[in-house]
Amino acid sequence: MKEVYLDYAATTFPSDEVLNSFINASKIHGNPNSLHKLGKIANDNILKNTNFIANLFNIKDNEIIYTSGASESNNLALKGICLKHKKGHIITTRFEHSSIIATLNYLTTLGFEVDFLETNEFGLVDIDNLKSLIRNDTILISIASVNSEIGNLQPIEEIGCYLKENYKDIIFHVDATQGIGKIKLNLDNIDLLSMSAHKIFGIKGIGLLIKKDNIKLVPLIHGGKSTTIYRSGTPQSELIASLKTALEFAYIDIDKKYMYVESLKNDVKEFLNGYDNIKINSNDYTIPYILNFSFLGVDSNKFQELMSNNGIYLSTKTACSISDISESVYSLTKDLERSKSSIRISFSYKTTKEEINYFKSVFDKVYKEINDGNYNN
Repeated sequence: MKEVYLDYAATTFPSDEVLNSFINASKIHGNPNSLHKLGKIANDNILKNTNFIANLFNIKDNEIIYTSGASESNNLALKGICLKHKKGHIITTRFEHSSIIATLNYLTTLGFEVDFLETNEFGLVDIDNLKSLIRNDTILISIASVNSEIGNLQPIEEIGCYLKENYKDIIFHVDATQGIGKIKLNLDNIDLLSMSAHKIFGIKGIGLLIKKDNIKLVPLIHGGKSTTIYRSGTPQSELIASLKTALEFAYIDIDKKYMYVESLKNDVKEFLNGYDNIKINSNDYTIPYILNFSFLGVDSNKFQELMSNNGIYLSTKTACSISDISESVYSLTKDLERSKSSIRISFSYKTTKEEINYFKSVFDKVYKEINDGNYNN
């Protein structure tokens, strides 16, 4: 049976280049904190890789904090800012990853207040509503660049410019996990930015938090020399090398990759529009790497199982979600049925047209089986 992976927003497989960089770095087995020759070589490699990443994002080397992934980066960003204050006001959206929402829920138990931004019919932040929500005690605004379930691309640059022109003391955090390596993002007016390697053909267990030089955080992990005072622990030499390589290859021909994936998404979208019980949730303001749709009247988990049994691997919602429904789809459509029956296809520039054709044939087969009654909801 042929197998087609269409769940790249959940995770990707490490590329050969990434694995080779990890293996090569592993051969220098000295602790980067050690002062002997092998330790110095390992540390020099970290400094070289960090400098490459910094140049890629047009930031300073010391503005990079290596973490275990985006969830840790999000926790460090939000808790690290808020723990500097006894109380304060935070603004976010209902389209955030669970590592943002869960962290904010925790912070409310410490006395912090959270407001959720209104969004328009396309799921985009209402800038006027943002302006109206800002208070004298607002300390932090956290907005994902790209939603992980629907693919909404938020006006991050516009928001960042407004904040820096009018509220220099408000910290602007962006979870860029689904955007890094897929779209170009200007970091000039972003204070904190999270990402994870395993979304861009890197290895699980490594990510980073970009923290601008003037921003101070309370660390989550204390003790032990590292690459920064904001995240203690022995530096992950091999993983840092693999992250550098993943980022390097992610940005090669980024515009060309974008256009190719866009052609795949448009093809699948046109195909799905030919089926009566399918409602497309992703709109013209979503990136091409994610296509979300609802199969009305059908349990999404069962549909996922049927497709998986035929070698097609896709998601019902973000892999980290703990809810039975897609919160993002519900926030966008206000339709409970659509949020219960939503499916996420996520593409990559490695996805082939042959794989898309196979997806179509399997989808048509499963759709007909369901409509013919060979399925119990």
